[in-house]
Amino acid sequence: MNWKLVVVGGLVFYIVMFIISFVTGPLIHEGILKEPYRAYEEFWRPELNQEPPDMAALMPRWIATGLVTSFVMAAIYGWLQPALGKGWLAGAKYGVLLSVLGALIMAGWSGVFDLPGTIWVWWAIEQPFYYVPAGAVLGWLGERLAPR
Repeated sequence: MNWKLVVVGGLVFYIVMFIISFVTGPLIHEGILKEPYRAYEEFWRPELNQEPPDMAALMPRWIATGLVTSFVMAAIYGWLQPALGKGWLAGAKYGVLLSVLGALIMAGWSGVFDLPGTIWVWWAIEQPFYYVPAGAVLGWLGERLAPR
C-alpha cells in the first residue's frame, strides 16, 4: 500500500468533494429536497431541525467522517487501480464504480428507512457529481504519487 496515495490522495479526494458540495448542497439539499426533508424531520439530527440549522455543530463530525472515508477510498483505489487503467480516466472509472455501489446500497436502505423515493433518487443522482471528479483527480494524482 502506498501511504502517499492514501494520505495525500485521500485528502485531495475529500477537498474536491467538499468544493463540489458548495454547488450540490444549495441546489439539491436546500432546494429540490427542502420540502421532503421537512416532511421527514424526525429522521434528521436535532441540529438540522433548528431554525436556522446549526451546521457548524455538525462540521467536526462531517469533516472527520469525510476524511476517514476519503482515506479508505484512496486506499481501495490503490488496490483496484491496476484493473482500472492509468491516470485520470482510471480514477473517473473508480468514481463511476463508487456511484453505482452507493446507489445499490441506498436501494437496500430504502427498504429499511421510511423516506420518500425522491430523497433516495436524488442522493443517488448526486453521487457521480462527487465521485467522478474526485476520482479523476485521485487517478491523476495517483500516477504521480504511486506510478505503476
